[in-house]
Amino acid sequence: MKHKVQVGILATLKARPGKEAEVEEFLKSALPLANQEEGTIVWFALRLGSSTFGIFDAFAEETGRDAHLSGPIAAALMSKWKDLLAEPPKIEKIDVLAAKLSN
Repeated sequence: MKHKVQVGILATLKARPGKEAEVEEFLKSALPLANQEEGTIVWFALRLGSSTFGIFDAFAEETGRDAHLSGPIAAALMSKWKDLLAEPPKIEKIDVLAAKLSN
C-alpha cells in the first residue's frame, strides 16, 4: 500500500530527573496504540539525549493528525506529564515536505 505523507507531529519531552526510564517505558508502551490508529502512517518514539525524548508521527491528511491528537496516546501523555516530565510536552504540528517510505 502506498501512502502520501503530508502532515506530522513533532513532540519533545524533557524527563524529570530520575524519571528517564519511566518516560522510555511509557513511550515504548504506546506503540501498540499507535499501531491501531488507521490514520497514523508512521510513528517513532525517540531518545534525543540523556533526559530528552521525542515523538515523530506522520499522516496523509489533517483528519488523521487530529484523530491522533485526540486519541489515547495523547490522552495518556497529558494525564501523566506532570509526574514524568520536567515541563509540559512541546507538541508541534508540522508539514512534511518530502518523505521516503517503504512499500
